[in-house]
Amino acid sequence: MQEISQQLQQVIQRINQACDKAGRKADEVQLLAVSKKQDCLAIRMAFAAGQRQFGENYVQEALEKMAQLEDLDISWHLIGALQSNKTAEVASHFSWVHSVDRLKIAQRLSSQRPKSLPALNICIQVNIDDQQSKSGCQLNEVELLAKEILLLPNLVLRGLMIIPQAGNYQAFLQLANLRQELLTNIPNLSPYVFDTLSMGMSDDLEQAI
Repeated sequence: MQEISQQLQQVIQRINQACDKAGRKADEVQLLAVSKKQDCLAIRMAFAAGQRQFGENYVQEALEKMAQLEDLDISWHLIGALQSNKTAEVASHFSWVHSVDRLKIAQRLSSQRPKSLPALNICIQVNIDDQQSKSGCQLNEVELLAKEILLLPNLVLRGLMIIPQAGNYQAFLQLANLRQELLTNIPNLSPYVFDTLSMGMSDDLEQAI
């Protein structure tokens, strides 16, 4: 417990220092703890240390954890690639999906989201540096997909996500510029709702901030 708490505090300290250096407020940055392949005890310890948002890559693994951790008020985020045969489970159990890269997936999530739950928060995954091994839509496809998602009920378009090649820090600036471009080009896109850039990991969170 102490080790996880210390590690969490170290990351939060790095975030605060990066925000100071960038002239940003620390509350503008949210830490998403990636809990794939971590056991439920570790997640409980992180929760006890103050972490509330957890990211999972694999749907079945995540569902098993959710069942064991249902007593905790966790915000579950899907950050891995999503196949169409898993959308019903995701729509029913997650609060966020960061990896939407085509209209079919968005449509299925919208139609399968239970009416008893709030709208599902969506990020469009962008293949920012055209990696064949990575999911995500191309840069020139993002605007049309954003417009199509805005028409779907039960979804809220919250932002954009990237997993760039290691060391490609320019990708973070590209994504920030893309967000501004979309806000300019799409009149009904609100900066107060479309407010998320899902990017940066342990090795490059300072550059992302």
